[in-house]
Amino acid sequence: MEPGRSSAESEDSDATARPTRPSYLPCYVPMDLIDAGALLAAGLAAGTVNAVAGGGSLITFPTLVAIGLPPVPANVTNSIAVCPGYLASVYGSRQDLVALSAARGRHTLLELLPATILGTVAGCTLLLATPARAFELVVPFLVLGAAAVLAFQERLREVVGHPRHMSRRRRGLMLHAMVGLGAVYGGYFGAALGVMLVAALGLVLDESLARISALKNAISAVVGLGTMAAFAVFGPVNWAAVAVLAPATLVGGYAGARLARRLPADALRAAIVAIGVVVGVILLIRAT
Repeated sequence: MEPGRSSAESEDSDATARPTRPSYLPCYVPMDLIDAGALLAAGLAAGTVNAVAGGGSLITFPTLVAIGLPPVPANVTNSIAVCPGYLASVYGSRQDLVALSAARGRHTLLELLPATILGTVAGCTLLLATPARAFELVVPFLVLGAAAVLAFQERLREVVGHPRHMSRRRRGLMLHAMVGLGAVYGGYFGAALGVMLVAALGLVLDESLARISALKNAISAVVGLGTMAAFAVFGPVNWAAVAVLAPATLVGGYAGARLARRLPADALRAAIVAIGVVVGVILLIRAT
């Protein structure tokens, strides 16, 4: 302590001299080249996995936490960063999406927008306004359940009824309900959203798995755009991490969509189920 200065004055001066980070911005953490490289690799892998099945957030989210982001800022940052990958997946699967639109009518697909948007808003609100612990305990079982539904889809169709045997009204109501619930989950966390959507859509749409996967990509893209808009305004975002992750998910998303189109239906189904089981088990271990 300098002569003539009180201890209180010295403490005040030291506190002023030390660099501080605002407590209300926990999303800003220093990032070196190793962190950037890890995010780049995670983004490429996540974009590919999301396009094929879903669950890419289980790669990027832990990576963001590993470089120092708290869970909520990591989740928010991840939701924004993976959105370009969803858009690339839509472009990569556009031929199947166009074929589905021609078979079902463009208006049928556009009518899913309100349920998707409202569900996304509800999910984002849940994330920013409520504790996550209870939902974290439920999510693993939702993911594992979706994987089981997809694995035993034909047998389940015999129980609940094949889509072609459903009335148009019943099929429409079930489709909107499943898309809306999927969007709520996507706005809240989103890991394995693709697995859930493929499993649910397959129960109500009598279409090839490639076309269902293309619709899944479109719904995921809308959910991604909604979360990006909400979290960019209201959420704690690490924009430096987004700048590294987003281009990587873009490349991975396009590559994954092209791969999904070339896989036989049984191989694609097996890949989605396998990814769903792995993601569900990881989430279950993390929650317990």
